[in-house]
Amino acid sequence: MAIKTLNPTTPGRRGMTTRDFSEITTKKPVKSLVSIKKITAGRNNQGRITTRHKGSGVKRFIRNINFNLAAGTKAEVEAIEYDPGRSANIARLKDQNGEHHYIVAAEGLKVGAKVESGPEAPVSTSNRLPLRNVPNGATIYAIEMTPGKGAQLVRSAGNSAQLVAKEEKYCQVKLPSGEVRMILSDAMAHIGNVGNVQHQNVKYGKAGRKRKMGIRPTVRGVVMNAVDHPHGGGDGGRHGVGGSTNHGAAPRTPWGQKTLGYKTRKRNHRTNKFIVRNRHEAKRK
Repeated sequence: MAIKTLNPTTPGRRGMTTRDFSEITTKKPVKSLVSIKKITAGRNNQGRITTRHKGSGVKRFIRNINFNLAAGTKAEVEAIEYDPGRSANIARLKDQNGEHHYIVAAEGLKVGAKVESGPEAPVSTSNRLPLRNVPNGATIYAIEMTPGKGAQLVRSAGNSAQLVAKEEKYCQVKLPSGEVRMILSDAMAHIGNVGNVQHQNVKYGKAGRKRKMGIRPTVRGVVMNAVDHPHGGGDGGRHGVGGSTNHGAAPRTPWGQKTLGYKTRKRNHRTNKFIVRNRHEAKRK
């Protein structure tokens, strides 16, 4: 993928970039693998806002990705498609039974390529194997955390993980965050790294483009009133975090919870035993 620069015909388009979609081979998805994305505006089933700064946005049809491609599947890539619900491209597969599947497309995956799933599958791009059958040092993506549940880790554009070491029951995987985590050897993963690598370099250029994505404006706490945010208030004009009477206070969320460095993860979290190396350790060095 390459980045396409737009002509500065308006102030909003000056500096705006977009992807060129040269890797996309078709614009028509499989109807049976498409569903409507419901716009909830960040509200739960009680109508309360649980995720702020969401709302509006264009109507989208989300592609149903098969994150748990069955073992024994042998398929051919029919097309590389765009999915409005994710940053990565997707690949349309047609298996030996004539059924269609969508998977997250790896970098370099082309139309006509063969994709296999199972313990006997060769170690090649986009094939899905158990971690115990993947060689040490290989790059992987779409990794299961629980065998049979489907891929949960490393699914966004340009990401990849690395298989570091193997033990009898577990494998050590280095995730994109730098964390080294133990995952069961029976868990499945795709070989390669996720495509659309240049996604992070796209410049949106104007607020309206974000609004079409369903992202609403974000207002800083320090410009609010004291009743609306712990950072708000303060007589005499501009001020920093904490207001005019408490400049040394720690940054907090709108609900008073400490933030920016304050650890909120439980010390006795049930999955702590699977973390070999914390993702923050590399930052301290």
